[in-house]
Amino acid sequence: MTPFLHPAGSPRRGLHCEPNPVNATSAHPLPASIDDTLKLLSGADYLADRSLATVLFLALRMGRPLFLEGEAGVGKTEIAKVLAATLGRRLIRLQCYEGLDVASAVYEWNYAAQMIAIRLAEAEGSGDRDRLSEDVFSERFLIKRPLLQALEPDTAGAPVLLIDEIDRADEAFEAFLLEVLADFQVTIPELGTVRAAHPPVVVITSNRTREVHDALKRRCLYHWVGYPSAERELAIVHAKVPGIADRLSREVVHFVQVLRKEDLFKAPGVAETLDWASALSELDVVALDPATVSDTLGVLLKYQDDIARLEGTKAKEMLDQVRAELRAAE
Repeated sequence: MTPFLHPAGSPRRGLHCEPNPVNATSAHPLPASIDDTLKLLSGADYLADRSLATVLFLALRMGRPLFLEGEAGVGKTEIAKVLAATLGRRLIRLQCYEGLDVASAVYEWNYAAQMIAIRLAEAEGSGDRDRLSEDVFSERFLIKRPLLQALEPDTAGAPVLLIDEIDRADEAFEAFLLEVLADFQVTIPELGTVRAAHPPVVVITSNRTREVHDALKRRCLYHWVGYPSAERELAIVHAKVPGIADRLSREVVHFVQVLRKEDLFKAPGVAETLDWASALSELDVVALDPATVSDTLGVLLKYQDDIARLEGTKAKEMLDQVRAELRAAE
C-alpha cells in the first residue's frame, strides 16, 4: 500500500493514496445489458424508458459520469438513489447551492480540535514543532466532505456520488469539479493527493436554471429527462400509490398531461403528480370533480399565479376535456 506523499516528497501519515481494492465478492454486479438495466430500475419501482436505460448502462460500463438535465420533479435525483439501492452501494450526495466551496464540498480542517491539540502540547512542554505540525495535520483532524468521501474505498463497491443541481453552484466550483472528474483525485496540500482506486458512479443533475459549461458536459454522458408519456406516468402512479382507484388514477394522469400544455410558470412534474394522487387517495376521492380540483391545486401547483389561472371555470373546462379524451380512448 503506497502512502501519501507530501508535496516535498516525504511519506506522511494519514489517508492512503492507493486504497485497498474493493472486495469484488461483496459488490453487486453491474447490469450486463440494457434490458438488465431496465429490470434493475423497475425492481425499485423506477419505470424508465429505453433511452434512459441505454445511457445509464453505457455510463456504468464505460465508467463515465452521467449528466441528467430536465425540469424539476421528473425523477433525476431518484435515479441515483435507485442505483445505490439496487447495486448495494453507498449513496453520497452533494447538494449544490450558490457559494458552495471546497471546504463544504471536499474537505476542511477541524480548527477547534487542532487548537486544543496545540494547547495541550504546549502545556505538556512538547517542543518538537515538526512533529506537532505533522500531528495536527493528520487524518484525525480532517473533516471529509462528500467529494473526498466518494474517493474512499468501500467493500460494497465504489459509491454512487450524486452531485445534485449543479446549475445552482457558481461557475468557479464548476471549474474545480472538472479537475475532480478528470482523474477522480483531489490534492490536500498538507497530506498529498487522494486518488480513487475505483472511481465512484457519478450522477450529476441540473434543472437548467443556467447553462452548465460545455467542458463539464464533455466529460459526461448526457441525457435529457423529460416528462413521461401518459401510459408511463399512469404506470408510475400505480407503482408509487398502491390502492388508488383506477378511474381516479387515469383522471389524475390525464389532467396533469393536459395541464402541462398550459402556459404556466412551473408545470407539475412527476413528483407533483404522485403527491396529488396520494392526497386525493387520503381524501377518499374516487373521481375528480371541479370543486375537488380547485381545493387541491396547492398540492399540484406551487405558484399562486398558476393556481389563480386554473381556479373556477378553467378547472371545469379542463376536467371536461379529460373526461372526453378518456371516453374516446375506451
